[in-house]
Formats: sequence, structure tokens, C-alpha cells
Amino acid sequence: MAKSASPRPATSGTASPEEVARFTAMADAWWDPEGDFRPLHRFNPTRLTFVRDHLARHFGRDVTTDRPFAGLRLLDVGCGGGLLSEPLARLGFSVTGIDAGERNVAVARLHAERSDLPIDYRVATPEDMAGEEFDVVMIMEIVEHVPDLGEFLGVVAPLVRPGGALFAATLNRTMRSYALGIVAAEYVMGWLPRGTHDWKKFVKPSELAAHLRRHGIVVKDLKGMSYDLARDEWKITADLGVNYMAYAAKD
Repeated sequence: MAKSASPRPATSGTASPEEVARFTAMADAWWDPEGDFRPLHRFNPTRLTFVRDHLARHFGRDVTTDRPFAGLRLLDVGCGGGLLSEPLARLGFSVTGIDAGERNVAVARLHAERSDLPIDYRVATPEDMAGEEFDVVMIMEIVEHVPDLGEFLGVVAPLVRPGGALFAATLNRTMRSYALGIVAAEYVMGWLPRGTHDWKKFVKPSELAAHLRRHGIVVKDLKGMSYDLARDEWKITADLGVNYMAYAAKD
């Protein structure tokens, strides 16, 4: 059975204040592996493998070395408490994490300090980053929370430098995603708080690819994520029917 990963709200200007407030209220639970963000803790290792392996090929880096991505800048949009930012920083990226929730950023900063990781966390929106460019931009578990997908991606796309990469993770808009991503995850299993997702905002892979293509970013790979209930772990699959990830590149 698949479930959604952690809700990482879009920032003001590209999402509703209600979404930001809802997830900021859970900020204290970010680093509790059995708390509200348990799905993300389970989700993270497989997502990171997908990201790391694609970026190793994209930039010609050897992942068996220490800090293989040193010298590359990465932006984590909707970083929440930093669950993705921290392992990416350990891989050598110079990480900037942005989030509209002040409490989320406070939690992320504190945890990074305790972990001795020099991550640049900011209470900011993608709009605030205008004029900057990054080698990698992450928009994970965020596009299904924005009111206007085209507007959001139009703001994010210029932040990817030419030759850079973008990663997205979201839920497909299918009947199966409604049954598993909402009914099962939020109401039956209680993996996520009720009301976390609006099925109408789920994004079909073709929609994501079309919007990115308008801004010169081409999707190179799509992979599904399936949950193994018996092993309590996620696996990368070819099934895009519920959770999926996208790797895209900017020419």
C-alpha cells in the first residue's frame, strides 16, 4: 500500500496561508521518527537513492568518495524541518533550505547546528530567491499543495541554472491515489492528519512534464514509489499510479 510522504507546504505567493499554518503547527514533530512525519522518515532513504544516483550521472560524480557533490549548490524548496536538506548536505552540497513557516525553519536550524551542518536555512518563498541560480532544485511533496501549478513552476524554473537538475515528488491524480493516498493514509491507517491532501490538486506526470517543458526543463526519468507493508519500507517501481518522483534537466 502506498501513502503520501510528508506534506511540505508551498510558500506564500504560491500557496494558501492555511496550508502553511497547518504544517507549521506540526513543526515540533519533524525529527520524531514515530511522530506526525513518520511517513517521511520511512520515505527518505529511497528518495535519496533516486536523487543521488541521478545526480552522480548528471554531474559525473563518484558517490563512493567522501562528499561527492562538493562545489554544487542545491535549493530545497519547502524544506520543513530539514529532513532532506541534512543528508544532502552530508553528500557535499552547499544547501539552502527555504520554507514559509518560521517554526519549521527554527527547528531545521537548531537540528543542523546540533549536527554541525552548515545549511543556509531561510524563512523565504521561491519568489524571494529571484536572481539566484542553483545546480539542483528540489520540490518534493510540494506541488500537490500549490493553488496554481503553472505559476509555481514558473517561479521555480529560473532558479535552476542552465545544465542543472530539478527533482519533484508528488502524487498522481488517479482513483487509486485517492483510495490509498487519502482514504487509507489519512482515515484508515492514520499515517497523516486528516485533510492533509486535496485529491483535486494531485498532479499527473504529463501535467508536471508539460509545465516544466514550457520553461526549458525536460523530464528525463519518472519512477513510482510503492510501500511494502510487510517490510515497512518503500521501493522504487515503474508504477506511477500513486506516489512518483521526477528527475528533470535544464538545457
